[in-house]
Amino acid sequence: MLGFLVSLIVAIVIGLIGGAIGGNGAPGGIIGSMVVGFIGAWIGHGLFGTWGPDIAGFAIFPAIIGAAILVFILSLIFRGRMGSRSEA
Repeated sequence: MLGFLVSLIVAIVIGLIGGAIGGNGAPGGIIGSMVVGFIGAWIGHGLFGTWGPDIAGFAIFPAIIGAAILVFILSLIFRGRMGSRSEA
C-alpha cells in the first residue's frame, strides 16, 4: 500500500514538472498531473528507455520528458478545439 502511494506522489510530481516544461500545465489539476505523470512515464520509457535515477519504478528523466511531450500535445489539441469553437 505504501509503495502505491509513493508511486502516486512521484507520478504527480512528474506530471507537474512535465506540465511546467511543456507549457500551460497539465489539464485537470492534481488528478490530471497524476495521469500525465503515468502516461508520460510510459511514453518516455518507450522513446528513451530507462536511464538516470529511478524512484518508485519511474526512470525520472525519461518520465519527465515524456510528460512534457504529452502536455505539449494536449495543449495543441485543446488549443485547436477552443479555436474551432470560437469560430462557430
